[in-house]
Amino acid sequence: MATVLVTGSAGFIGFHLAQRLLADGHAVVGYDGLTDYYDVRLKRARHAILAQSPNFRAVTGMLENADLLRRTVAGARPDIVVHLAAQAGVRYSIDAPQSYVSTNLDGTFNLLEALRASPPRHLLVASTSSVYGAHPPTPFVETDRTDYPLSIYAATKRGGEALSHSYAALFGLPTTCLRFFTVYGPWGRPDMAALKFADAIAHGRPIEVYGHGRMSRDFTYVADVVEAVSRLLPRVPAGEPVHAHDTLSPAAPWRVVNIAGGAPASLNAFIAAFEAALGQPARRTLLPMQPGDVAATAADVSLLRALVGDVPATPIADGVAAVVDWYRRDWARLQT
Repeated sequence: MATVLVTGSAGFIGFHLAQRLLADGHAVVGYDGLTDYYDVRLKRARHAILAQSPNFRAVTGMLENADLLRRTVAGARPDIVVHLAAQAGVRYSIDAPQSYVSTNLDGTFNLLEALRASPPRHLLVASTSSVYGAHPPTPFVETDRTDYPLSIYAATKRGGEALSHSYAALFGLPTTCLRFFTVYGPWGRPDMAALKFADAIAHGRPIEVYGHGRMSRDFTYVADVVEAVSRLLPRVPAGEPVHAHDTLSPAAPWRVVNIAGGAPASLNAFIAAFEAALGQPARRTLLPMQPGDVAATAADVSLLRALVGDVPATPIADGVAAVVDWYRRDWARLQT
């Protein structure tokens, strides 16, 4: 079994991935700043669950703390690193751009420098579908151009991809960048649509529906994301391309992979699933698209399938039902 360093282990995807890694018998070192971007109680509750395993060790620290990050990497000597820690959110990046540059660029640089001194077998770096930016709303292929980001968040994540490629080329650091598409599920962030919809509909409050509900997203259930990432851990970029759309670099052990279900749905359909799961209608406040948003996201997942085979694609009705079950069981308790 491997030692895996997970940055952002108290975050939404990081928590679920760390749970899976521990269940699979790996040792996990979780590095997380426990910032107050959203309720820290939720982050602490996630870490408390992980801490029930003797194979989990938490380090509280910011990516900007280069010395602590270096000492953590040197002490753990991880076989695999999954870099999920980031300042997330398209809309917040308009109001607080400095935090995105500091965490997503400076912080990623600090991690890469630490790994340069203690290289793992494989580094996996979280990116986002937002990097596709102004690309026409057709299924996004990894080889599509990503030159036109529409948000500061997207620009910093694309910058992190480019930075990781340079380290792969210069220092032979095998790297896979993971472009996540609208991940949702239990234990999600309070600023994300799933939990906001569940809470508002359950309490009869109106929900804000941007783009008048006509926007579409490749909604991806978190357990499906974890399955895909788990299967990618041993798939170190090397050798020959495995697919026509393979982004395997000609100059480095580096590639980009879309992580999604490949079945986009409208925002209205997503809301309808919450209405069905909660058994009550939503009160909608229809609003135009916000700056930085795109009309549609859709992933071509043929490269992912070529690398790891078919991965689960949980239907939205089932995924939303799981969110609602978690909301009813745990959310109120976490607020006290």
